[in-house]
Amino acid sequence: MNSDDELAERLRAGDETALREAYERHGAAVLYLAQRLLGNQADAEDVTQVTFVAAWTGRDGFDPQRGTIPSWLLGIARRKAVDRIRAAAREQRTTETVQAQQPAPPVEGSPERIVDRLVIADEMKRLPDEQRRALELAFYDDLTHPQIAAVTGLPLGTVKSHIRRGMANLRRRWEVDGATSGSRSAGASRAL
Repeated sequence: MNSDDELAERLRAGDETALREAYERHGAAVLYLAQRLLGNQADAEDVTQVTFVAAWTGRDGFDPQRGTIPSWLLGIARRKAVDRIRAAAREQRTTETVQAQQPAPPVEGSPERIVDRLVIADEMKRLPDEQRRALELAFYDDLTHPQIAAVTGLPLGTVKSHIRRGMANLRRRWEVDGATSGSRSAGASRAL
C-alpha cells in the first residue's frame, strides 16, 4: 500500500486512481466530520462528495510541507460544511422574510363580521357607479390612487374625490342605519 506522501504526489500529478484511493482511505473520516458538523446524513454525504471534488480540482494547492492529505481533506470538508450551514441559515432567513411579508390567511369570520360584510356589500350597491368602482379597486384590488386613475381613465383628483365621497357615504349610511353599536361598528370600520 502506498504512503500518503506518495498518494499526494500522484494526486497532484493528476492521477485519477489516486483520488479513488484517497477516498477509500479518508472518506470515512471526512464523512464522520461532516456528520458531526451538520447533524444530517444526507447533507454529510453531499459535503463528502463536494470535498473530494474540491480536492481534485484544487489538487495543485496541496502542499505536503503544510500538512498531510487527511488534514488537508478534513480542512476542505470543514469549510464545505460551514458553507452548507451558512447557506441553510441564509435560506431560513429568506424563508422567514418571505413568510413575514405574506398576508395572514383569512380567518373565518364571526356571524357579526359576516353580517357586517353583507351590509357593506349592500351599501356599496347603493353608491354611484364611479364611487363604487373606485372603492372596489382601492380596497378589493388593492390599487393605489394613480393605478385606479390609469385603470378607469379618470383624473387622479377625481379618483381621490370618488373614494373620499364613497367612504363618507358608506359611513353616513352605516350610522343612519343604526349599525354603530358594539361589535358591528368595530367590524364595519375594519371592513371599510
